[in-house]
Amino acid sequence: MTDQPGRQPEERLPATRPTSAPAPASRFSAPPSAHRHDLSPERAARIVRQSANARLVGFLAVTIVALFVIGYYFYELGLPGGLTTPRLDAAAADQQVTAVQRGYNVFQANCAQCHGVNGEGGKGPILNDQVKLYAHLNPDYIRNMLTVGGRYACGNANSIMPIWANTGNPPGPLNYIQINDLIAFIRASKANTYVKLDPNLFEPVIPTPGATPETFTGWVDPNYTPAPGATPYPACWQDSFKTPAPSGGASPAPSPSPGASGQPGPSGGASGVTISETAQNVQFQNTELTAPAGAPITINFDNQDAGIPHNMVFKNDAGTVVFTGDLITGVAQTVYSLPGLQPGSYTFVCAVHSNMTGTLKVGN
Repeated sequence: MTDQPGRQPEERLPATRPTSAPAPASRFSAPPSAHRHDLSPERAARIVRQSANARLVGFLAVTIVALFVIGYYFYELGLPGGLTTPRLDAAAADQQVTAVQRGYNVFQANCAQCHGVNGEGGKGPILNDQVKLYAHLNPDYIRNMLTVGGRYACGNANSIMPIWANTGNPPGPLNYIQINDLIAFIRASKANTYVKLDPNLFEPVIPTPGATPETFTGWVDPNYTPAPGATPYPACWQDSFKTPAPSGGASPAPSPSPGASGQPGPSGGASGVTISETAQNVQFQNTELTAPAGAPITINFDNQDAGIPHNMVFKNDAGTVVFTGDLITGVAQTVYSLPGLQPGSYTFVCAVHSNMTGTLKVGN
């Protein structure tokens, strides 16, 4: 094809491999001592038994491991049909109980002084009202309230509700774990009963040796649902008291008229009676009032609690509301005008603070 050296076709073929003898290889075999032909029948039988025992041990080991895996599977996920509770669910339930118990102690130490031992209200609003708990007092709302303070609810920069979270500005005394526990307590179901724990020892509180530990229940009624078409609880709790009942009214008041003894008391003639009442330190100062039957009643109401709303709601023996006065935020005064009442005993209460109660006795 070409005359150039080294370009001939036959020179481009693969070089032939020189033939040689195969490389010697060592033979892999057992040593001569292994090839024994002098085993006695007893020795052979022992080897067979040892082999069988080894297989049995291996079978038992595999069986035990398999049973453990199956048991642990159902321990983690629970038996079919809900026969047992999955481990993680049971652990979460136990942690929830612990959180509620710790939250109870946090509430009693920090919140009860304003909201009442059982959330019935005091200087602060009621917390155990099912209407509020249904949707208004949700975890996010409570957490924001504790982080920002009372101004979060009504925009009142002078609210007496302080900042509780240590992430607030300025920081409060409670860390995020305590706040989560407090929320767990406020949102605890009314259907559950919890054991009170000592805040320091975290042991059940037993009043006397051998007695049953003290308990408490949650606030949230799991069966509660608002009436169809009911108005949601307002964002600002004070707004729920701004619209008085049709039977009540209020107007700017003159200075309260003291009774003959210098203390608040009834006065007036046949045409009616005038009574003075004062709200101070989240209490009615005069819890026993009297009035004649059938005569119109004028109440000079003086709210001396700065920044705290109060009013007077009157109920008869059957618990029916016969008069609801306008809510006023102290320091302020107003006048309530009640129509003539039938003889009997009437209870009056503050609509905001259920711990404020008194009795109006109407006689002939």
